[in-house]
Amino acid sequence: MITSTRELLEEVYRAAVAAVEPGRAMSRALAHIIDSRPSRLHVIAIGKAASSMARAACDFAGGLGRAPEGGIAIGVSAAGPGLTIKSVIGDHPIPGAASLAAASALEQYLRSVNQDDEVWVLLSGGASSLIASPVDHVAQDELVELYRILLGSGLDIHRVNRVRKRFSRWSAGRMAAAIAPAVTRVFAISDVSSDEPASIGSGPLSPDPTLAAEVRAIMMESLGVAHIGPSLDRYLGAVESGQLPETPKLGDAIFDNVSYTIIAGNHTALEGARVRAESSGCQATIGGTLTGDAGRQGHAIARQLDRIASDRPHIVLWGGETTVTLPASSKDEPGAGGRCQHLALAAALHLSDTGNRRITLLAAGTDGRDGPTDAAGAIIDGETVGLIRRAGLDPGDSLAAHDSYRALESAHALFKPGLTGTNVMDLVIGLVEPG
Repeated sequence: MITSTRELLEEVYRAAVAAVEPGRAMSRALAHIIDSRPSRLHVIAIGKAASSMARAACDFAGGLGRAPEGGIAIGVSAAGPGLTIKSVIGDHPIPGAASLAAASALEQYLRSVNQDDEVWVLLSGGASSLIASPVDHVAQDELVELYRILLGSGLDIHRVNRVRKRFSRWSAGRMAAAIAPAVTRVFAISDVSSDEPASIGSGPLSPDPTLAAEVRAIMMESLGVAHIGPSLDRYLGAVESGQLPETPKLGDAIFDNVSYTIIAGNHTALEGARVRAESSGCQATIGGTLTGDAGRQGHAIARQLDRIASDRPHIVLWGGETTVTLPASSKDEPGAGGRCQHLALAAALHLSDTGNRRITLLAAGTDGRDGPTDAAGAIIDGETVGLIRRAGLDPGDSLAAHDSYRALESAHALFKPGLTGTNVMDLVIGLVEPG
């Protein structure tokens, strides 16, 4: 039985995550579109949901009498019992030695794929970092630094991926080149708002629509020349001059035998949340897409909730991914937090200013982790700011310093459901009580 607004919001969040549970999503997709083929089958899973997706795929294939010849699952943690293919752990969100080793293990496995085989590639959020390894002529340390800078650049995920996949060994269609001409079926849990294959996991099996000159322009405009490492600069120059090839483009024969299916996304989670909210007796609506600066979104969402008047509890749902721009100067190093915590603290400040006590808001990543912290996000209301101040902190200063974690922790507002094993971006769930 739900006894508090916080419990209600947590239940709605759990329903959203359950709607995109990777194993069930995988099984549903396979049941509809997979036919039986006589060729050898390989299963390759990469991302935060790798283990669950791979387990479901292997079980389904076994039911068809097509137990996989082999495979590899690259995720953020050990696969656990029941997985019949090799399990490898990579680094996330910043690539390191584990990601480099995972990329090498993937390369070694791909050598076993023959042209008459069939490959099921299962993608989910986090794939970009988990197998990040530099292309030839690019230094590993410069690739890692680029990933780090991009995370705090304020760029949306599409432009982030357009840049980082240019320099990553298995991104931008290069994995398709390694597998071709084998029949390849890609099944993806989308972690981008457009469900665009070229952006999911940095598009390892999709044509890259961006030219090297465009990548350079994004980096110059958004990051500045100081953040284009020497090897990155030389690599772009070599591609621009024709000394090195461009990334695979639309129409390339390597994509002829590749099919692509989105099996779940943020919209799936939102629908699961909506159904759960309504079953609890609430009016439920979808408020729109989360995009742009997290702080501004927090204020805008709180204002929108402020305007709602209803004779019964009203839940409004948002899904997507905001951005946070971290200070460029090393002397202004930010504190701990993530985009959901930043959004929640901004919303709490607005509710404190207006004195509204009818609103409670949960902002959290569907993967159970927000930034480099152990929290998925936070649950705030009109009293959160007062609690922070009584703990001796200034919430406005904390927001400006990107130190939302410590401020929210002082108010016992952090939300820590644990890793969920999936990722379809973020959710914001706002509850307005009658009054």
